[in-house]
Amino acid sequence: MESILLSQAVDILRQNCLKINETETISVDEAAGRVLAQEIYAPIDQPPFPRSPLDGYALRSADTEGASRETPVSLKVIDEVFAGGFCLSRVTEGCAVRIMTGSPVPEGADCIIMQEDTDYGMETVNIYKSLRHLQNYCFAGEDYKKGTLVMKPGMQLKAAEIGVLAGMGIERITVYRKLRVLVMSTGSELVNPGQPLGPGQIYDSNLHMLLAQLRMWDIEIAAGTLIDDEPEQACAFIRENADRVDIILSTGGVSVGKKDIMHDVFDILEAEKLFWKIRLKPGMPTLCGQYNGKLFIALSGNPYGAVANLHLLVRPVLAAMTGRADLELRTVTAVYENGYPKRSPVIRYVRGVYENGRVKSSGSNDSGVLSSVIGCNCMIAIPAGTEKIDPGETVEVVLL
Repeated sequence: MESILLSQAVDILRQNCLKINETETISVDEAAGRVLAQEIYAPIDQPPFPRSPLDGYALRSADTEGASRETPVSLKVIDEVFAGGFCLSRVTEGCAVRIMTGSPVPEGADCIIMQEDTDYGMETVNIYKSLRHLQNYCFAGEDYKKGTLVMKPGMQLKAAEIGVLAGMGIERITVYRKLRVLVMSTGSELVNPGQPLGPGQIYDSNLHMLLAQLRMWDIEIAAGTLIDDEPEQACAFIRENADRVDIILSTGGVSVGKKDIMHDVFDILEAEKLFWKIRLKPGMPTLCGQYNGKLFIALSGNPYGAVANLHLLVRPVLAAMTGRADLELRTVTAVYENGYPKRSPVIRYVRGVYENGRVKSSGSNDSGVLSSVIGCNCMIAIPAGTEKIDPGETVEVVLL
């Protein structure tokens, strides 16, 4: 099986993934980040009544004609209304109502004067400014009218959308369910944190790194575990859990060594291989396919290789499956401060720190080193065929 470009790999996986169509109804307060699965029509006008946008006095614009600080107009204050209250008095010629921001505008008033343009009078008020008809006046339905289509299915719900839903009085909405993933890390040398290390063993980082990133993306973890270098053990774990997940992820066992078991796992499961090896560094030996209609993506066991391809390869697929725009990769161009001195036969992604249009490499670029990813907020793309990149050159950056 020939190696392919990263763009080809992403396209193949997107074409073979299944979009989440199942829905659930949840509280609006639980819906941040979720994808809407219904049309939202406004059940009320917003605001539901004409209201004041400021603290001042509700009055008739005709009564302010010619008013100024030199020639103030005096009006009788007949009532006072606060937000949450309602004024029963009607504003007639020569009268005004003291009003606070958000309060319903009394009948008969057609404008609001801010209190700074008055003498703050309580029984009578001096008006120092002439107002136009409907000046400082918020109409009922100014934000949206009852029956208006406000949101469509497929929209990701962020803070503004949640605020609008709450402002409509909507308590529960229908969203697409979360994507469920199965994760395993392979290697007989791996031990979970908290366990004693035996000879030749190391603590596993990949499983916990993958689980943490998926949780940060609000992806549901159906199951996650360490697997020895035993193909049948991996197959048993996958068979046991595959029916309740949407995608299978693994790390390790994808190269050509005697203990690289994932090729055997694919064969035993009779999983369809879509591709093996991507022309990029790190993470070149990634193996991808399908098992029982579910994507099966086996990432490199090298820690940075797993990190890189989780973002470069898996993340765009998760975006396609969930419809979540926040999971799509974002790229910018930046000035490379320290440059990259090595030749890159294939595209290489270097860990980096991006700020204000400039980027610099961060620590070791060895694919087995994870600690130099701490503090990184991007990956710097070194194009295929590049002999070197000098400091000050412009590069493309993938933001993390």
